[in-house]
Amino acid sequence: MKGTTKKNRTWAVFADCLKKHRATALVFAVYTVISLVIFSLYNLVLEPFMYAAVLIGFFVAALFCIDFAKELNRAAGRERALASLGAQISELPPANSLAEADYREMLRVLGKRLEELTANFENEHQDMLDYFTAWVHQIKTPIAVMRLRIGGEDTDEHRALAAELFRIEQYVDMVLQYIRLGSETNDLVIKEYSLDELIRDSVRKYAGQFIYRKVKLEYEPTDLKIVTDRKWFSCIIEQILSNAIKYTPEGTVTIRVSDEGILRISDTGIGIAAEDLPRIFEMGYTGSNGRMEERLGQKSSGLGLYLCKKAADMLSIPVNVESAPGRGSTFILDLRQKRNGKIFYT
Repeated sequence: MKGTTKKNRTWAVFADCLKKHRATALVFAVYTVISLVIFSLYNLVLEPFMYAAVLIGFFVAALFCIDFAKELNRAAGRERALASLGAQISELPPANSLAEADYREMLRVLGKRLEELTANFENEHQDMLDYFTAWVHQIKTPIAVMRLRIGGEDTDEHRALAAELFRIEQYVDMVLQYIRLGSETNDLVIKEYSLDELIRDSVRKYAGQFIYRKVKLEYEPTDLKIVTDRKWFSCIIEQILSNAIKYTPEGTVTIRVSDEGILRISDTGIGIAAEDLPRIFEMGYTGSNGRMEERLGQKSSGLGLYLCKKAADMLSIPVNVESAPGRGSTFILDLRQKRNGKIFYT
């Protein structure tokens, strides 16, 4: 059994052997008792009987030990097969009885059915991914057209429409990121980049949101170089910035990078409740802030920080959060990695 120690498995095999040979042991015990009674009734000498009983006992014990050794060997074979998740039916120990042969056949049939179901699921899953990927790329065309039409005038109404259109683009990008995270290959391109350049690119993308929501940005440039994947690192920064802007009404977002390679993105927004902090990276979890948005007629997906954490895990970047209601939040990214006694940056 899974998690069973070697000693426990040996005792389990021993107990199984005792059960298997209990009929033989019972017959031997009954025969011994009956023989003793008969020898006693006829006043026969017991010494020959005792010799015979001892010899038979040794013979039975020897057969038991041989069978026990065989069962231990079979148990070891089963354990090796269980240790290999991809073990085929043909790799299992050979059947020694009709019952074992029947069980092997059941496993073969069930394994074949499982392979068929897995293949069908993978095909359907791939079809779904292909459909959503195509949909994401197709929907970007009308979004681009609407952005061109809206960008023609600079009025409060057009700025509001542009802000909502930007949110639509965010959600579309999140769908594509979610699909890519679930794929077998995440098309990582690991290179050395200027951290300052990556941060500025993300800030420029959200510049309109900073202006529209009247949120001030404070950022101190950094000379730090990091080795990472540009697309997924930007995904992490942008999801944090999106949340900071979203929950900071007319406040300040601050980006700081320490000389040690610790990136902090802070805001002066509404903060996160203590009971929500352990779960903010769970998929679909919105917490008290999300419920507050729903009361205001808005809807939070609970997907952004989930994608942020998944991307950070993929790039081996530890992410921590410090927050308190009414005092804002700080997302802390540790970009350091220690290899062979030296510090590298993610």
